[in-house]
Amino acid sequence: MSSYQPGSVQTRPYVDPTPLPDDIPKVQELGVTSGPLKSAAFFIGAYCKEYNEDFMLCKAENRDPAHCLKEGRRVTRCATDLINKMRENCLSQFQEHWNCLERNNQEYYLCRKPERSLNACMFEKLGLTKVIPGTPQGQKPIHEVESPIFKAIQK
Repeated sequence: MSSYQPGSVQTRPYVDPTPLPDDIPKVQELGVTSGPLKSAAFFIGAYCKEYNEDFMLCKAENRDPAHCLKEGRRVTRCATDLINKMRENCLSQFQEHWNCLERNNQEYYLCRKPERSLNACMFEKLGLTKVIPGTPQGQKPIHEVESPIFKAIQK
């Protein structure tokens, strides 16, 4: 014989026990998982470069987390703006690429085909190109190599 026991999860809304002060600008979180973030990472790096550099300079001058909250919010707003533009302009390619990353342990080399279609759409619609920092000058970037020596069979 069993008896019903209510669950331990409460149904009341979450209240942040440590809210930010009112002078800190509010910003919505990105609301995406690691797959979409990794898919968009190089584009976010290029699109939000100035905001990222300001944030890193701020962090270098003072290690207090509260010191750079405004700069961090600017980075988040910029990334949110780009994710929204990717959804508006290249949704199917974006979804195809990040779903591939989700299925393949977040490995870029296993998702080159959907990555190429996403890169083409991003260039065509938003004028953004994927640039991998530190790529040797004059050498073709790994994501553009058509027949890599090390590759998995892609479906």
